[in-house]
Amino acid sequence: MCSGHYIWAIFFFASLCSASLANNAKINFREKEKKVLDQILGAGKYDARIRPSGINGTENAPTLVYVNMFLRSISKIDDYKMEYSVQLTFREQWTDERLKFDDIQGRLKYLTLTEANRVWMPDLFFSNEKEGHFHNIIMPNVYIRIFPNGSVLYSIRISLTLACPMNLKLYPLDRQICSLRMASYGWTTNDLVFLWKEGDPVQVVKNLHLPRFTLEKFLTDYCNSKTNTGEYSCLKVDLLFKREFSYYLIQIYIPCCMLVIVSWVSFWLDQGAVPARVSLGVTTLLTMATQTSGINASLPPVSYTKAIDVWTGVCLTFVFGALLEFALVNYASRSGLNKANIHKENLKKKRRDLEQASLDAASDLLDTDSNATFAMPLVRHPGDPLALEKLRQCEVHMQPPKRPNCCKTWLSKFPTRQCSRSKRIDVISRITFPLVFALFNLVYWSTYLFREEEDETF
Repeated sequence: MCSGHYIWAIFFFASLCSASLANNAKINFREKEKKVLDQILGAGKYDARIRPSGINGTENAPTLVYVNMFLRSISKIDDYKMEYSVQLTFREQWTDERLKFDDIQGRLKYLTLTEANRVWMPDLFFSNEKEGHFHNIIMPNVYIRIFPNGSVLYSIRISLTLACPMNLKLYPLDRQICSLRMASYGWTTNDLVFLWKEGDPVQVVKNLHLPRFTLEKFLTDYCNSKTNTGEYSCLKVDLLFKREFSYYLIQIYIPCCMLVIVSWVSFWLDQGAVPARVSLGVTTLLTMATQTSGINASLPPVSYTKAIDVWTGVCLTFVFGALLEFALVNYASRSGLNKANIHKENLKKKRRDLEQASLDAASDLLDTDSNATFAMPLVRHPGDPLALEKLRQCEVHMQPPKRPNCCKTWLSKFPTRQCSRSKRIDVISRITFPLVFALFNLVYWSTYLFREEEDETF
């Protein structure tokens, strides 16, 4: 029993000694990291103002800085201000021969810094940036890693609002290319060159969601610029956004079609229903004008015509045309009534003249022949239907014959008395307005959908 207790006591003591040795090793390892940092970044040993040498320590060669980024989110794309907001993790990597250190047989993989001013940093800036800020919650989202071979990795999370000039000629059937440009502010290409990191330099989060756009693809390129002070290195990322058309189909195109169709209900109402037809036409016209002004309020005032302007303009013209059609019908109805009244008065006058002529002829016959009372009258009595029928037949035979016309034959089915012209206008409008609107839709959609494919220049 005593020997067993001794064995357990020795084992427990050995475990305590090994744990204390491991803790001391960790303490010594952290101390060695501190010593390495003091050794390479100590006072009088490193000057952050001096640019690192070029490839293989060449003093005259430019410093090469490799760039890559990770797009975390794209919060909005503003058509009116022509800008978009993006949050990204931005990384730069370069080699500084002055920062080489001993990795302690591979145990010290890299050193981590949180103060960017302790080492030399490239003077990169975003040339099309409007606003931007760093993230400092809970701690500043930035780190610098120094590797044993002198390679430096700088990583930071930033949010940017960038300018995006847009061409809205095909709006809302358009695609927009928004760029993110990065360039050196003070160092020319003789001193500093930015390069995209080989192998997937731009990464995008998998669940990227935009309310009205879809990120179709992106392309990395170079955009060096020459000024009076020299040539400066520049990188850019072109993001191709396709606008989601379903939103505009539901919010703009279908309501406009419904308003145009509702304005055609006026053609099926009686021409005497003046309050109903006027109120319907004015209501649809005001609603269409309000919707058009609301659409234009969300877009910048550009000097060219957009696809949505063509659509709303034609729809507004159709609604306004339906209102003018009722004014024409009303005018034709009133003029038809006036002409009918005048025609009645003329017929009455002709009948009176015919009756008077018949009476005069009869009196003359009575004076010349005493036996005229027993003879047959040469002129029929006033109002005789046979005489009137003969008179109408003579008028018909006097008119020249005309060739039959299918449209006139169809229109002849409608009454030819008063209000016939106004009725014909309504019937023609019932067919003409839908046919012209359908033709416009055919031309509109075929034109802009094919132009969308042709104008894709990405």
